[in-house]
Amino acid sequence: MRMRNVEILVGLFIIAGLAGLILLAFEVSGFTNIDDRNSYVLMAEFDNVGSLKVRAPVAVGGVTIGRISDIALDDETFKARVTMLINRKDNTLPTDTSASILTQGLLGSNYVSLIPGFSSDVLRPGDKIETTRSALILEDLIGQLMFKLTGDESDKDSDTATSKPAVNDSNDIQPTVKTNKESS
Repeated sequence: MRMRNVEILVGLFIIAGLAGLILLAFEVSGFTNIDDRNSYVLMAEFDNVGSLKVRAPVAVGGVTIGRISDIALDDETFKARVTMLINRKDNTLPTDTSASILTQGLLGSNYVSLIPGFSSDVLRPGDKIETTRSALILEDLIGQLMFKLTGDESDKDSDTATSKPAVNDSNDIQPTVKTNKESS
């Protein structure tokens, strides 16, 4: 009889351990306590979302207040339209709030960071965040650096017309032509 009680106790311990592992897996995988009934929708458009995924966190000051519910291409502007579900208790975001796509750590996953503004008016369900900053793509940055380094080398060795990259706010390379008169 004593042996049977030990076997039952070990079985219960294993079941409790498996339940703990399942709960840990749900917590780590990004399943949060944000549900559709206790949240409202905000939208933002980005030139480039990088590797942002549905269910990625939305944070203010590092505190998660929502998640990404949808990412789609806008047929008119050809920008990525990101739909966010925000906790109803966090419904005091000013209308001049800006949104940025950031990376958790050096090579971590992307998330949306909201930076509240100073307006006294607040965003309402369905509103669109106007000021956005797209994701920084590591491959693009490395490519720009390599292009710039090789472009500087050719400027020193050549007196002919060369082109150097010009970088704008959306991290796109736009070539500009430099003539012999400008380089003197």
